[in-house]
Amino acid sequence: MAVAAMNPTKALSDATPRPYWLDDPSRPEALPALVGDEHCDLLVVGGGYSGLWTALLAKERDPGRDVVLIEAERTGWAASGRNGGFCAASLTHGWANGHARWPAELRTLEELGHRNLDGIEATLARHGIDCDFERTGEIDVATAPHQVQELREAAGRATALGVTGHTFLDRDAVRAEADSPTFLAGLWNRTGVAMLHPARLAWGLRRACLGLGVRIYEHTPGTELSSRRASLAVRTPYGRVFARHAALGTNAFPSLVRRLRPYIAPVYDYALMTEPLTEEQLASVGWRRRQGLSDSANHFHYFRLTADNRVLWGGYDIVYRYGGGVRAEYDHHPATYRRLAEHFFRCFPQLEGVRFSHAWGGAIDTCSRFSAFFGTAHGGRVAYALGFTGLGVGATRFGADVMLDLLSGARTERTELEMVRSRPLPFPPEPVRSVGIGITQWAMTRADRDGRRNVWLRAMDRLGLGFDS
Repeated sequence: MAVAAMNPTKALSDATPRPYWLDDPSRPEALPALVGDEHCDLLVVGGGYSGLWTALLAKERDPGRDVVLIEAERTGWAASGRNGGFCAASLTHGWANGHARWPAELRTLEELGHRNLDGIEATLARHGIDCDFERTGEIDVATAPHQVQELREAAGRATALGVTGHTFLDRDAVRAEADSPTFLAGLWNRTGVAMLHPARLAWGLRRACLGLGVRIYEHTPGTELSSRRASLAVRTPYGRVFARHAALGTNAFPSLVRRLRPYIAPVYDYALMTEPLTEEQLASVGWRRRQGLSDSANHFHYFRLTADNRVLWGGYDIVYRYGGGVRAEYDHHPATYRRLAEHFFRCFPQLEGVRFSHAWGGAIDTCSRFSAFFGTAHGGRVAYALGFTGLGVGATRFGADVMLDLLSGARTERTELEMVRSRPLPFPPEPVRSVGIGITQWAMTRADRDGRRNVWLRAMDRLGLGFDS
């Protein structure tokens, strides 16, 4: 084992404790907070991908619609500026999860997902959004013997179900794509995933919204939602917004519709970013086609190259705090940083001596079915999309379209989906929630070690419950 793998603290010693993506000179200046009252046709709550896509698509559908967006901090500050930058076509957290839950709709969901990813790519071109978009695909890699057969079987099931673009790679083939002594096999999704700079995507969407006339107020949290006759009102610290309709894109943060809160368990995910690799270091790994990579364990890592050849390395720990709060002090977890650094050098011992420039974390809006759910409140005047469970970079655009469809009252291909018409099971209240999550974490760790899902996990599967990031 490389020396750096045995002493990860040295590699972390100069890491800046903030998201690499937000530590960018192109970050736009903050917009003023709302002071006083505003009136609009559509109010969007939340300035992450979900809210930004909703505002943008609303104006593209109807340029005359008066749209206001409020954001509690700054645009792209939360999950949209902290994620790994994997923009996937999947709307269901992978086709296997989609097949397990909505087998009759899988072909439609896959088609809609790829159309959605194509739509993202077209929007970037149409609005001149530069976010280092690279449609390189993603490889799921096996790092334990039992995972090799699982990936082989998954490739066969994908073919049988008509899911295209997935190629099984044996040990030599996967190591020809990216070289690690831990890689035993891979399943390459060739066209269904793109890599991008997540914060620049958010900032580009913000600029496009402003250009179309959306009024955006930052440092303006929505604190209370009420309705009266034909009007909605959202209270903010220094004013109110009155609107005919509202779309909620608050995700991991407590929903303004209180009955939705039990459906979300905020969990914390953490990531490291290396300094740029030298040409020699990059050559030692290969990775010429720059695919996103993730391993196949329950406690999985995700990793990719940036435009300047840094390696983002994240995942593994899924940290839930009792009560499910979202707090700034949870954004850092030194024990996880050390564990991630150890795992990084175990995966790539040829990169001994590489140092990490940034270390950070953030909250994910996990729900029990791993993929988003949708609906309306306040007599159909409020729409929501929640529970993207770590796969929202691409799927939030689809969620925005669903919210706008629901607010319009129109029956569309999207609104007729069982996925859209159904909800996940809510998480139980505390302390049962924490106990259940703890048991599930323990069972997942055992399953990673021996390749078998125990009685607890099989029971969770039968109930349609899960816990993931």
